[in-house]
Amino acid sequence: MPAFAKRMLQVRRSFIREILKVTADPSIISFAGGLPKPDLFPTGPMAEAAASVLAESGPAALQYSVTEGEPALRQWIARRYREKKGLDIDWQHILITNGSQQSLDLLGKVFLDPGDVVAVEMPGYIGAIQAFSVFEPTFAGVPLLPHGPDIEALTAALSRKKAKVFYAVPNFQNPSGLTYDLAARQAVAKALDAADAILVEDDPYGELRFSGESLPMVSSFMQGNAYMLGTFSKIAAPGLRLGWVVADEAALPKLVTAKQASDLHCSTLVQRILARYLATNDLDAHIAIIRGVYKAQRDIMLERIRAEFPPEVACTEPEGGMFLWITLPEGCSAFALFDLCIREKVAFVPGEPFFVDGSGQRTMRLNFSNADPEHIVEGIARMAKAIKVLLAKPTCVAA
Repeated sequence: MPAFAKRMLQVRRSFIREILKVTADPSIISFAGGLPKPDLFPTGPMAEAAASVLAESGPAALQYSVTEGEPALRQWIARRYREKKGLDIDWQHILITNGSQQSLDLLGKVFLDPGDVVAVEMPGYIGAIQAFSVFEPTFAGVPLLPHGPDIEALTAALSRKKAKVFYAVPNFQNPSGLTYDLAARQAVAKALDAADAILVEDDPYGELRFSGESLPMVSSFMQGNAYMLGTFSKIAAPGLRLGWVVADEAALPKLVTAKQASDLHCSTLVQRILARYLATNDLDAHIAIIRGVYKAQRDIMLERIRAEFPPEVACTEPEGGMFLWITLPEGCSAFALFDLCIREKVAFVPGEPFFVDGSGQRTMRLNFSNADPEHIVEGIARMAKAIKVLLAKPTCVAA
């Protein structure tokens, strides 16, 4: 057997990716993957952009490029921050990455030593937990409350456990769908500034708001040590594998060096195609279509859950994003429910892997963005049948 590096012994394979293998069966209705709806991908406009780029600058588009990314794309992102968030971002402080997942990897390489403490939301994004795990940190879980993280728990992680980094998804969080309110954003920034800790603010879903008002980035309240991540996966197409990280003058060169050691740079061709698409199409109109479809699918899922799930099963009602979060009664196991649901040909993601402290056994995540209305209706009916079987078991005690 090969002598594997010790750091890989504690890095678990993505639980969601393993579940997706189970749901490859076309007879299974899947609410498991965090997938955008492929019917909404701008295939035609992307094809036109690709043809234009290759016709006008084919050799340059197929050549090596700079690590930081194509200037036109970075400038577009900076303008977007200014127009949508009121943030004055220097485009030269933006590094293009292979999805925001690579941004997490690069930040881990630059900031984390073995044993460093990383504070994460509970429940938290599995992809971030996996990415940071490679660098052998200790995780400190910060429970999520209805309006944001438990500030007392965050303060304790920063003061007693000396957390170096707090990773947060403040908008329509994955997996819970919860959003930090304004007071929570300000309190998080204050706590991190007081501890001189690092904020990694991931915002893959911020553009997918269906109701309520857009809120400032947590980073906008920080005095420093804030890194903002974004992606085109949810507003254009995930197959582009393009995201970004906004970094300060001190950290950006380190991130660039880490990326050079990883992959030199993101695809020149894909970056130029995307930049051309953004320059020649109305992205806001496209996002409005996505929002309308996702809102309708969320509403159908919520309506069917209210109609068919037992009343002791709780469900979040997110103002946007792609996910609902379900909590079963005390004593019930989401893994046991998963087995029952697979027999009924419907799938979801059990919540326990989203918790770094091993809790969350009675929680689960449902994705509403990648399911047609008729599949939502049928899938929730199948889940309701399985839940009623589970609740009938003597080990599952209603709250």
